[in-house]
Amino acid sequence: MVKVGIIGGSGLENPDILKSPEERNIETPYGLPSSSLLSGKLNGTDIIILSRHGRHHTIPPSEVNNRANISALKESGCTHIISTTACGSLREDIGRGDLVIPDQFIDFTRHRSITFFSEFEPGKMKHTSMADPFDRTLRNLIISSASEIGLPVHKTGTVITIEGPRFSTRAESGMFRIWGADLVNMSVAPEAILANEIGIPYAAIAMSTDYDCWKEDEAPVSWEEVIAVFNKNVGNVLQLLIKVIGSIK
Repeated sequence: MVKVGIIGGSGLENPDILKSPEERNIETPYGLPSSSLLSGKLNGTDIIILSRHGRHHTIPPSEVNNRANISALKESGCTHIISTTACGSLREDIGRGDLVIPDQFIDFTRHRSITFFSEFEPGKMKHTSMADPFDRTLRNLIISSASEIGLPVHKTGTVITIEGPRFSTRAESGMFRIWGADLVNMSVAPEAILANEIGIPYAAIAMSTDYDCWKEDEAPVSWEEVIAVFNKNVGNVLQLLIKVIGSIK
């Protein structure tokens, strides 16, 4: 049976979007997840919504218990995970409010627990393939769903995940561009790593909210700008989620 875990925040935890919503607290071997799990049906499919930074956005990026979050979704029977995330654009052609379906990440975090395999049993090494970290079938379904509802998306993109909560320096932003990154955020890479380790197909819907600070002809990113652009365009993310979730088999 299909059950989709959605990791996100603003606009997604509103129980009004769910049919027969229920809230449940769960503890995992890795501690508590960021929020209670909000379950229900969306477009006929069982879903669970988890707020990455807590219901009131109180958990900074580096303090998010990603292992508990992914473990909680696995223990709750999720067969797929779709993440939603606000990102800074590192490319001129990815504008504010644009949606990107990443196919690659660069992990630039340094202080997070990003593996379930912190110890090996004798003779049982665990080295998970990460060549294509975002599930291809799920990504293609998101892209085709966007096309069906007439919503333009960038079909590929490399997202670099930084530690946060601070934004990049101009030197870092320029370096990320040289490395080939298209987007910068503070959340996706650890989630994708852990989902792959635990065997759950994972994909992300990324919204560009700003141009980080590499563009010197405008002011650098601010938190207020991120929230304003995200709130203005979150309806597109919800519309796409509703469409794609009803199509997962």
